[in-house]
Amino acid sequence: MTTAPHGHVLIVAEDLDPSADLVVHALAERGVPVMRFDLARFPRHLDLAAEHGSSRPGWFGELAASARSVRLEEVRAVYYRRPGLPETSPAVDPAYREWAQGQALVGMVQVLGSLPVVWMHHPDVYRASAHKPGQLVTATAAGLRVPRTLVTNSLPRAERWADSVGGPLIVKPVTAGAITLDGRSMMLPTRRFDPSELDESLELTAHLLQEWVPKAFEVRLTVVGDQMFPVAIHSGSSAAEVDWRSDYDALEYEPVAIPDRVADGVRRFLAHYRLNYGALDFAVTSAGEWVFFECNPAGQWQFIAAATKLPIAEAHAALLQGAVA
Repeated sequence: MTTAPHGHVLIVAEDLDPSADLVVHALAERGVPVMRFDLARFPRHLDLAAEHGSSRPGWFGELAASARSVRLEEVRAVYYRRPGLPETSPAVDPAYREWAQGQALVGMVQVLGSLPVVWMHHPDVYRASAHKPGQLVTATAAGLRVPRTLVTNSLPRAERWADSVGGPLIVKPVTAGAITLDGRSMMLPTRRFDPSELDESLELTAHLLQEWVPKAFEVRLTVVGDQMFPVAIHSGSSAAEVDWRSDYDALEYEPVAIPDRVADGVRRFLAHYRLNYGALDFAVTSAGEWVFFECNPAGQWQFIAAATKLPIAEAHAALLQGAVA
């Protein structure tokens, strides 16, 4: 892979993103030049001029915003983390606005995506790796234990499956997505329930049901390149016991060791998807068995770093600086 040893790292993220802030700071401490921008600034406040010749492969040109500019051929890495969508000019006819936004999004992302540099959270890699049903197959093939799972919109089938499990269940969204209520965006947490609660509402859409895994604690495993940062999450409330994201104030964090067998399985899992970053969630049973729940290929990590002082931002900076996949 060709890299620019003294070139810029592009940070493509929203203006208010604590994780991106930490990576920018860690790169600055290493003397690595950074150009940070949000896709929402393109095409109104950001200019792209990318050329491709007739015989030599590769894009060259310039990315410019105000007084700052970067040569595309001098970019060393791209850190792409949940940017906003391009915002077009009010002068664009409303009938063409969505089309123009799509042209801007694909034009920018696919040109940058064609640069021969390391990416973290490449959109194509993210889309291929972010689906829970596929992750369960990949995790099992990698040697990790996963919960028994059913995806269905059939009440009779769900009832028969629940009988075979013979215990409490959980329900979670099949895919990430927000619900807007009274103008507020809300995420649906994982919910524990008794099989007797199953009713006809299950048939309104697809539901992901899993066996409840009794656990001593949970683990958020943050992986950056070949570095692993396993942290136990101890819940101090009933809501956090089911889904720790429901009550951050009730959580305590503790770095722990990861068993070699689990670490090997995680490496196989990430290699399958070509991921150089992942935020993986596990339950650890009282017998010490690790059970894989899911992997967020662009998951939050700054709260873990803040609570434990683990050098997660520095690991990002090292990977991006050295352009090591």
